[in-house]
Amino acid sequence: MLDEAGPLTHLDQAGNARMVDVAQKEITSREATASGTVVMSPATLAAISSGATPKGDVFSVARIAGIMAAKRTHELIPLCHPLALDAVSVVIVANPPDRVLITARVGVTARTGVEMEALTAVSVAALTVYDMCKALDRSMRIERIRLDEKSGGRSGHYRRD
Repeated sequence: MLDEAGPLTHLDQAGNARMVDVAQKEITSREATASGTVVMSPATLAAISSGATPKGDVFSVARIAGIMAAKRTHELIPLCHPLALDAVSVVIVANPPDRVLITARVGVTARTGVEMEALTAVSVAALTVYDMCKALDRSMRIERIRLDEKSGGRSGHYRRD
Protein backbone atom coordinates (compact mmCIF):
# COMPACT_ATOMS: atom_id res chain seq x y z
CA MET A 1 0.00 0.00 0.00
CA LEU A 2 1.57 3.30 1.14
CA ASP A 3 4.49 1.67 2.94
CA GLU A 4 7.27 3.03 0.70
CA ALA A 5 9.76 3.34 3.58
CA GLY A 6 9.65 -0.34 4.47
CA PRO A 7 7.53 -2.30 6.88
CA LEU A 8 6.31 -0.94 10.18
CA THR A 9 8.32 2.23 10.57
CA HIS A 10 7.24 5.69 11.64
CA LEU A 11 9.64 7.25 9.13
CA ASP A 12 9.04 7.79 5.43
CA GLN A 13 11.82 7.61 2.83
CA ALA A 14 12.83 11.22 3.58
CA GLY A 15 13.07 10.50 7.32
CA ASN A 16 9.87 12.35 8.18
CA ALA A 17 7.45 11.05 10.82
CA ARG A 18 4.30 9.37 9.55
CA MET A 19 1.71 6.89 10.74
CA VAL A 20 2.79 3.27 10.29
CA ASP A 21 0.94 1.45 7.50
CA VAL A 22 -0.53 -1.62 9.20
CA ALA A 23 -2.67 -2.72 6.24
CA GLN A 24 -0.64 -5.89 5.69
CA LYS A 25 -0.71 -6.95 9.35
CA GLU A 26 -3.04 -9.74 10.45
CA ILE A 27 -6.17 -8.86 12.42
CA THR A 28 -5.83 -10.57 15.79
CA SER A 29 -7.16 -10.28 19.31
CA ARG A 30 -4.86 -8.03 21.32
CA GLU A 31 -4.88 -7.01 24.96
CA ALA A 32 -2.73 -4.78 27.16
CA THR A 33 -2.63 -4.09 30.87
CA ALA A 34 -0.94 -1.06 32.42
CA SER A 35 -0.72 0.25 35.97
CA GLY A 36 0.34 3.24 37.99
CA THR A 37 0.27 4.72 41.48
CA VAL A 38 -0.74 8.02 43.02
CA VAL A 39 1.08 8.65 46.31
CA MET A 40 -0.54 11.07 48.76
CA SER A 41 -0.83 11.87 52.43
CA PRO A 42 -2.70 9.34 54.57
CA ALA A 43 -5.26 12.06 55.35
CA THR A 44 -5.99 12.53 51.64
CA LEU A 45 -6.43 8.80 51.13
CA ALA A 46 -8.77 8.71 54.13
CA ALA A 47 -10.84 11.56 52.63
CA ILE A 48 -11.08 9.74 49.29
CA SER A 49 -12.00 6.45 50.96
CA SER A 50 -14.71 8.04 53.10
CA GLY A 51 -16.15 10.12 50.25
CA ALA A 52 -15.26 13.36 52.04
CA THR A 53 -13.52 15.17 49.18
CA PRO A 54 -14.89 18.51 47.99
CA LYS A 55 -15.30 17.24 44.40
CA GLY A 56 -17.20 14.01 45.14
CA ASP A 57 -16.51 10.36 44.31
CA VAL A 58 -12.88 10.45 43.17
CA PHE A 59 -12.63 6.82 42.06
CA SER A 60 -15.79 6.90 39.91
CA VAL A 61 -14.80 10.07 38.10
CA ALA A 62 -11.20 8.89 37.59
CA ARG A 63 -12.43 5.51 36.27
CA ILE A 64 -14.66 7.18 33.67
CA ALA A 65 -11.87 9.61 32.73
CA GLY A 66 -9.49 6.69 32.16
CA ILE A 67 -11.99 4.84 29.98
CA MET A 68 -12.72 7.93 27.93
CA ALA A 69 -8.99 8.63 27.50
CA ALA A 70 -8.34 5.11 26.22
CA LYS A 71 -11.01 5.64 23.57
CA ARG A 72 -9.37 8.91 22.47
CA THR A 73 -5.70 7.94 22.60
CA HIS A 74 -5.27 8.56 18.88
CA GLU A 75 -6.26 12.20 19.50
CA LEU A 76 -3.70 12.60 22.28
CA ILE A 77 -0.63 10.65 21.12
CA PRO A 78 0.73 11.54 17.68
CA LEU A 79 0.78 8.74 15.10
CA CYS A 80 -1.41 6.34 17.11
CA HIS A 81 -4.02 4.54 15.06
CA PRO A 82 -7.68 5.16 15.87
CA LEU A 83 -9.07 1.87 17.18
CA ALA A 84 -12.58 0.63 17.84
CA LEU A 85 -11.85 -0.85 21.25
CA ASP A 86 -13.66 -4.02 22.27
CA ALA A 87 -13.25 -3.51 26.02
CA VAL A 88 -11.73 -1.09 28.51
CA SER A 89 -11.64 -1.54 32.27
CA VAL A 90 -10.05 0.75 34.81
CA VAL A 91 -9.76 -0.46 38.40
CA ILE A 92 -8.79 1.99 41.13
CA VAL A 93 -8.20 0.85 44.69
CA ALA A 94 -6.95 2.44 47.88
CA ASN A 95 -3.71 0.96 49.18
CA PRO A 96 -3.28 2.29 52.72
CA PRO A 97 -1.66 4.14 54.21
CA ASP A 98 -0.85 6.56 51.39
CA ARG A 99 -1.49 5.41 47.82
CA VAL A 100 -4.01 4.66 45.15
CA LEU A 101 -3.33 1.87 42.67
CA ILE A 102 -4.71 2.14 39.13
CA THR A 103 -4.88 -0.70 36.62
CA ALA A 104 -6.26 -0.50 33.08
CA ARG A 105 -6.94 -3.39 30.74
CA VAL A 106 -7.77 -2.72 27.10
CA GLY A 107 -8.76 -5.21 24.43
CA VAL A 108 -9.22 -4.96 20.68
CA THR A 109 -9.47 -7.12 17.58
CA ALA A 110 -7.33 -5.22 15.09
CA ARG A 111 -4.05 -4.95 13.19
CA THR A 112 -2.24 -3.05 15.93
CA GLY A 113 -1.97 -3.27 19.68
CA VAL A 114 -3.44 -1.31 22.56
CA GLU A 115 -0.44 -0.66 24.80
CA MET A 116 -0.75 3.10 24.34
CA GLU A 117 -4.48 2.98 25.12
CA ALA A 118 -3.85 1.14 28.41
CA LEU A 119 -1.04 3.52 29.37
CA THR A 120 -3.17 6.55 28.48
CA ALA A 121 -6.08 5.25 30.56
CA VAL A 122 -3.84 4.91 33.63
CA SER A 123 -2.21 8.31 33.07
CA VAL A 124 -5.49 10.20 32.74
CA ALA A 125 -7.09 8.36 35.66
CA ALA A 126 -4.07 9.30 37.82
CA LEU A 127 -4.22 12.92 36.67
CA THR A 128 -7.93 12.96 37.52
CA VAL A 129 -7.23 11.71 41.05
CA TYR A 130 -4.66 14.49 41.37
CA ASP A 131 -7.03 17.13 40.01
CA MET A 132 -9.88 16.11 42.29
CA CYS A 133 -7.66 16.10 45.40
CA LYS A 134 -5.13 18.86 44.78
CA ALA A 135 -6.92 21.25 47.16
CA LEU A 136 -6.29 18.69 49.92
CA ASP A 137 -2.75 17.68 49.00
CA ARG A 138 -0.56 19.48 46.45
CA SER A 139 2.36 17.16 47.22
CA MET A 140 0.75 14.10 45.61
CA ARG A 141 2.97 12.19 43.17
CA ILE A 142 2.06 10.12 40.16
CA GLU A 143 4.51 7.22 39.91
CA ARG A 144 5.35 3.99 38.14
CA ILE A 145 3.08 4.18 35.12
CA ARG A 146 4.08 1.16 33.11
CA LEU A 147 3.02 -1.59 30.76
CA ASP A 148 2.48 -4.76 32.77
CA GLU A 149 1.38 -7.19 30.07
CA LYS A 150 0.43 -7.43 26.42
CA SER A 151 -0.73 -10.25 24.25
CA GLY A 152 -1.57 -10.79 20.61
CA GLY A 153 0.01 -9.52 17.48
CA ARG A 154 3.28 -10.24 15.77
CA SER A 155 5.53 -9.48 18.74
CA GLY A 156 3.78 -12.04 20.91
CA HIS A 157 3.25 -12.06 24.66
CA TYR A 158 5.03 -9.75 27.11
CA ARG A 159 4.73 -9.78 30.87
CA ARG A 160 6.68 -7.54 33.25
CA ASP A 161 8.74 -9.53 35.75
